[in-house]
Amino acid sequence: MIETVFRADGVSAADRFDLWREHMVKSLCPMDMSSDHTADFRADMRLLQLGSVSVWPTTVQPVRFRRTVRLIRRSDPELYHLSLPLQGTNGIAHVDLETIHGPYDMHMVDSSRPFDIHVLTSPAPVRMVGLEVPKALLPLPPRAVDRLLARRLPAREGVGALLAGFLTLLVQDTASYGPADGPRLERVLVDLLSAVLAHHVDADDTLSPDTQRRILTLRIHAFIQQHLHDPGLAPSAIAAAHQISLSYLHRLFRTDGITVSAWVRRQRLERARRDLADPALRNLSAQRIAARWGFTHYPHFSHAFRTTYGLPPRDYRRQGEVTAPGPPGP
Repeated sequence: MIETVFRADGVSAADRFDLWREHMVKSLCPMDMSSDHTADFRADMRLLQLGSVSVWPTTVQPVRFRRTVRLIRRSDPELYHLSLPLQGTNGIAHVDLETIHGPYDMHMVDSSRPFDIHVLTSPAPVRMVGLEVPKALLPLPPRAVDRLLARRLPAREGVGALLAGFLTLLVQDTASYGPADGPRLERVLVDLLSAVLAHHVDADDTLSPDTQRRILTLRIHAFIQQHLHDPGLAPSAIAAAHQISLSYLHRLFRTDGITVSAWVRRQRLERARRDLADPALRNLSAQRIAARWGFTHYPHFSHAFRTTYGLPPRDYRRQGEVTAPGPPGP
């Protein structure tokens, strides 16, 4: 994964907006840009390149982006651009629609069509995550995607929350990914975006069987993460929640070389390990932490923890207390 960082603070206030505009045009596509804050403009952007897909978390003062027919004729990368606003409000004029989107109202535009996007005046900077995907990578018919341009795609529920959660987690922890992860992350993002769009056009049957299986696996992973505390989180309950057979659930996990129960146990152990290492949870006993993550039999938890991490839970916690830095000196 290639990451490029841009901050406008490194140049004089008079040059910041022009530098930002030049950077956006080079990184994305030709656009006319304007702002009421050119005299004291501030912006912070990172561009993450994942194969042919790009993700760019941005914090910027209110600004306006216009893509005209003239600019499209000059250069068109033939991309779909999805915006995930985290703070602030966007107004969009695109494909004969005028819409307004607030935080977690995802929306998409087509680089081959004129658009006018303006960040509505706000006392605070605007924070958003952008996702650029080549049209050729999406398995949905263009006419189906056209129906969703500029429209609200909720990011707080359903498959939209999966895409938004993946994007926000990705931009928060880029240091843990290596160069070989780029193509894998590209595939996950394309699958999730395809699932969001297919959901809203009722076109799930247009996705390839392989894409549908990967999307279902991601949904199941998210479901398990949300219910790790439930002692009744058994494979049969997971299969029933997703309206699939138990044998099909096992086949999905077998592709990754692990059983369903082993995957659940690994996630629970990792949550318990984090809690044991957290000084703020020192008042909770190891047994309570185990129960907190769905382990009803402490000896079984202790044995599994020692097998995985090399120490019993209480010893692991004591070791963390010994090696933790002490309070700063005077």
